[in-house]
Amino acid sequence: MLGYNLAEPEDGILVSRPVYGRFELDYGVESGVRMVYADTTAEEAFSPACVENYERALKECGKEIRAVLLVNPHNPVGRCYPVETLKAIARFCNKHRLHLISDEVYASCVFDSGDSTAVPFTSILSLDLAELIDPNLVHVLYGFSKDFASGGLHLGFLVTQNEQLRQACKAILRLHGASQAAVTIGTAILEDQAFVSSFTAEARKRLASAYRLTTSVLDKEGINYVKGGNAGFFVYIDLSPYLPPDGTITPRNREFALAQRLVDAGVFLHPGEEHSRSIGWFRLVFSQEEDTLKEGLNR
Repeated sequence: MLGYNLAEPEDGILVSRPVYGRFELDYGVESGVRMVYADTTAEEAFSPACVENYERALKECGKEIRAVLLVNPHNPVGRCYPVETLKAIARFCNKHRLHLISDEVYASCVFDSGDSTAVPFTSILSLDLAELIDPNLVHVLYGFSKDFASGGLHLGFLVTQNEQLRQACKAILRLHGASQAAVTIGTAILEDQAFVSSFTAEARKRLASAYRLTTSVLDKEGINYVKGGNAGFFVYIDLSPYLPPDGTITPRNREFALAQRLVDAGVFLHPGEEHSRSIGWFRLVFSQEEDTLKEGLNR
């Protein structure tokens, strides 16, 4: 709906690298909106200086950019944006009159990873937006699929002060609304605050345990990954040392060749999914039963 209402076909939405790869389909299949990638590394994307990359992409992309898309907490990196970076991006959007879409679907999947460099989660809505950006340009997305492991509900939320956008989305929902069953289930979950508190607390505890197990194995084996993680259920790992020799096949096919070796061993990591600037990076999902996770890491 945001693609339809904020942009025209072939317009662009600006996003940093790496990022969840399916946004290209989410915004492109029906509305024809294109993802435009600011050329950042996983570390650069979380620095206030990332706006320099946004400025460059905005100038050089050759498309009409309508919005900046953030994923906070981040997929696939598993980190949260520092407050100063959020403020810098908001000011950038206000300067260029761009909509700021903050996808906060992992907001309750934030846990104690034991990493002292991890940044706590800050929702864009918790900032004093009026000092940074026209509040009508800020739109937050949330849903049940991650925090409540309920992707099958197909139930999400849009939080916006933009009345025109709200009315446009409301019109679309007359024909494409959530099912009554999903709404009933979702409402029952949210109204049971005791359940929400206990469920999210247990989820955070298990995610923290799985994260620490995963990173301890990666550290032991000398496999590099993005540090500072404390959110989501994945670690962004660097398997470039294990790619086939350079020059034998194309760079991306080197990733696919490694992915096939992993599949042959019963482990699936999707190659090239997160649009990393460098090849060889994969998203490792650790939200498995402990025995399954240990076996996968061992393989």
